[in-house]
Amino acid sequence: MNNSAHFERLQQQPVFVVDGCRTPQLKAGGPPGPFRASDLAVAAARQLLLRMPFEPAALDEVIFGCVSSGPDEANIARVISLRLRCGEKVPAFSVQRNCASGMQALDSAVMDIATGRADLVLAGGTEAMSHHPLLLNQDMVAWLAQWNRARSLSARLRTIGKLKASHFKPVIAILRGLTDPVVGLSMGQTAEQLAEDFGISRESMDRYAIRSHERLAQAMEAGHLQEIVPLYDSHGNVYATDDGVRPDSTLDKLSRLKPVFDRPFGKVTAGNSAQITDGAACLLLASAKAVEKHRLPVLGRILDSQWAGLDPARMGLGPVHAMAPILQRHGFDSGDIDYWEINEAFAAQILACGKAWQDESFCSDALGLKRAFSPIPEERLNIDGGGISLGHPVGASGARIVLHLLKVLERKQAGRGMASLCIGGGQGGAMLIERAAS
Repeated sequence: MNNSAHFERLQQQPVFVVDGCRTPQLKAGGPPGPFRASDLAVAAARQLLLRMPFEPAALDEVIFGCVSSGPDEANIARVISLRLRCGEKVPAFSVQRNCASGMQALDSAVMDIATGRADLVLAGGTEAMSHHPLLLNQDMVAWLAQWNRARSLSARLRTIGKLKASHFKPVIAILRGLTDPVVGLSMGQTAEQLAEDFGISRESMDRYAIRSHERLAQAMEAGHLQEIVPLYDSHGNVYATDDGVRPDSTLDKLSRLKPVFDRPFGKVTAGNSAQITDGAACLLLASAKAVEKHRLPVLGRILDSQWAGLDPARMGLGPVHAMAPILQRHGFDSGDIDYWEINEAFAAQILACGKAWQDESFCSDALGLKRAFSPIPEERLNIDGGGISLGHPVGASGARIVLHLLKVLERKQAGRGMASLCIGGGQGGAMLIERAAS
């Protein structure tokens, strides 16, 4: 479907966001965390559905994004749906668009409602990055195949003699998954490329990271993260808040961190990159018919969306490529958007997007535009922090930023917002949303 047809279809059948919930985002480190991806999603969705005046079986479908659900959660959306007691008749499917999987789930739900195929859809994203597996390397897999074929004692002894220490070196799935197989660059290396392309200094990246932590700490203190529902593990422990915030971050502390992806001369560090976390977010989307039938509250409306492709080596510019066509379609400039949520994969990536957005040459050469956009005001971008301070559970972030942006619009009594992400593999995604009229 071309962009104009996509937009026209959305206008024919409005799609409303009733409400949403998310879990705290918990840092991944050391052993697997207490929750699997489906546990996280069920915890968030259960609280959301308990607020609704209908039974879970009234849903038309369930859609969830997840990058790596694991062998025990195949088609994780169906697992989530059944655990929520939606019933066997409610269909469910899972989507995977790397970092924007949660936004893809929302977009899939939007299209089904906009075309009249559904009226009530539970959609979102989840990721338990601490549960991403350790894998056997290919040498070990080949050795195990030989061992399986060895039947006699002598054959097994010969096979054991071939076993080497290198066979036991594991493949860390999360590191492989964060490396683009086509261009051979990790996501952090693509951020280093953007820092070089746009002349972004290490200091500016660290200052942006500090700002992210400060804003999240302020939002937590002010009670601005009401979309969070607590998690309870099997030992009675409670997880009520995002645990990655470091309000005591200083330029001196961050400047001591060594580069991770381009040693020793790079600028991207663990301190100015998104944290690896576990988390889930979900939203309930509805047609006008469903809103009226169930007398549902309305948080906002999804107006438009866009997906874009670009050089995988510069995947961090994906938001620019995805947001620009939306603004063009609606005849908007930056000043027509009240608040922005652009996922903080890396400080370098966010800063590069800001520079590209207002660069005449880039907008002309890369986007085919006659002029650049006005700057995105710093005070209207990621006002409560982002991935650097609260983490980036890759399957969930796309849903989280849309949900939080709707909450920001509600809090600020503002009208219009833009949510966007860069996507590993060289893509970008964006959604234009508006607050419900009061």
